[in-house]
Amino acid sequence: MTRQDGLVDLDELLFADEEETVPTNDVGMEQDPWIVLIVDDEKQIHQVTKMVLQDFEFDGRKLEFHGAFSAAEAKQVLQQQPNAALVLLDVVMEQEDAGLQVVRYIREELKNTAIRIILRTGQPGQAPERTVIMDYDINDYKEKTELTTQKLFTTVVTALRSYRDLKTIEKSRSGLEEIIKSSATLFELQSMKKFASGVLTQMTSIVNLHKNAIHCSFAVTKGVEDIYILAASGDYASNQDERARDVVPEQVLGEIEQAFITKKSSFASDRFVIYFQSKMGMENVIYMNGFKALSEWERYLIDIYCTNVSVAFENIYLNEELESTQQEIIYTMGEITETRSRETGHHVKRVAEYSRLLATKYGLSEQEAEVIRLASPMHDVGKVGIPDAILNKPGPLTQEEFEIMKTHSNLGYEMLKHSNKQVLNAAAIIAQQHHERFDGSGYPHGLRGEDIHLYGRITALADVFDALCSDRVYKKAWELDRVLDLLKSERGRHFDPVVVDLFLEHLDEFLAIKEFYREQR
Repeated sequence: MTRQDGLVDLDELLFADEEETVPTNDVGMEQDPWIVLIVDDEKQIHQVTKMVLQDFEFDGRKLEFHGAFSAAEAKQVLQQQPNAALVLLDVVMEQEDAGLQVVRYIREELKNTAIRIILRTGQPGQAPERTVIMDYDINDYKEKTELTTQKLFTTVVTALRSYRDLKTIEKSRSGLEEIIKSSATLFELQSMKKFASGVLTQMTSIVNLHKNAIHCSFAVTKGVEDIYILAASGDYASNQDERARDVVPEQVLGEIEQAFITKKSSFASDRFVIYFQSKMGMENVIYMNGFKALSEWERYLIDIYCTNVSVAFENIYLNEELESTQQEIIYTMGEITETRSRETGHHVKRVAEYSRLLATKYGLSEQEAEVIRLASPMHDVGKVGIPDAILNKPGPLTQEEFEIMKTHSNLGYEMLKHSNKQVLNAAAIIAQQHHERFDGSGYPHGLRGEDIHLYGRITALADVFDALCSDRVYKKAWELDRVLDLLKSERGRHFDPVVVDLFLEHLDEFLAIKEFYREQR
């Protein structure tokens, strides 16, 4: 039927009923709807489109409609709905080419190549199909007279299927990019805890997961063989270093234990349990829940990622083992020196912790503070070259004996200087300079002020504070007030004034270290 103005009657032709119907997809869990934009200056078009598609469902997802009645409104809605899948777009609105302007805006300004654009026009003469298809990046062109209920249904299904496939390809590409970037990032992490936490962070970004995640390792800790949490997020975020059985819900723990027993991964609609093992036999399980079902491609990405993680995990483990061994050797050498000079057993550990804390208060990075912590126990290693008669003399040293004692600084430096390792380089500096004084009256080179390396200035205060607070063969431990008075009086003379101020400002933290490593009597 034709109206008096010559246009087609919408009620009669736009969505004419047809006998054949196509069933919707009732399979699948509740998911976010497909966002569809209706852009048309006729209100009736909006109403009829929604009515015809109100029960529509594709791939387990329903439709969510947003409307605009002009090109200007359409641009605003498009900005508000960046994840729109489909736009049903009229050509002639406030201007004869308003719809075509929207097409340009979507493709050229928003750079949105995924959204499917279906032009609907009641005046095909204003925008000939051949010209529009060639000049504009649209996906379909329909005259309103041909869009019956069935044809609209078919058109929308086809458009959404294309959009879904494009987004899958885009997501796959992004996932592979994330794997490349995150793998490189993980290999830079040198702490097992930071590494495990990074694994969870990167995995969630790869497949857009979120909420609850646990990274567990089967290990022996404090003599107990069990499953321990290396990293966690969501509901389990505060449970790092805990035994999994102490904090994880029974059902979740059962799935994690099953993965360790079967040495296999498992996937469910809202969670997965990933098992991976390094060449050295170190076993790990990552558990995640609180998301939608994963596609086969997402599972494939996780598999690739876990292969990289396994290699990185092994490297981190070996590195930690090496560092732990080095640290044990350093402490042992320091303690051998102290034992030989009959000094307190925990002296080197306290000096190490004081030095680390001072370094962080001074503003050094955690990494550099850790280097100082590892290096400072070697400050007196040169004493191995000092005769027992001088080293353990109960009374004051003669001038000649003192000159021999002073040689331990250079002896320690000569022992350590040949290494190209960062910790031993720092130890060499500390061994040589921890008896230098800020006013230049120290030894072995009489360095002054900031000519003394910061490592030496920090360790000097840590060493003197602990020595004065401890019994020695030649003296009894001083009272704390007397020690603090000396540090204040030697500010700018023996010690760097900045280091003294930091020590006094945070005294409680240093006393806590002193108490933790107190001597057992």
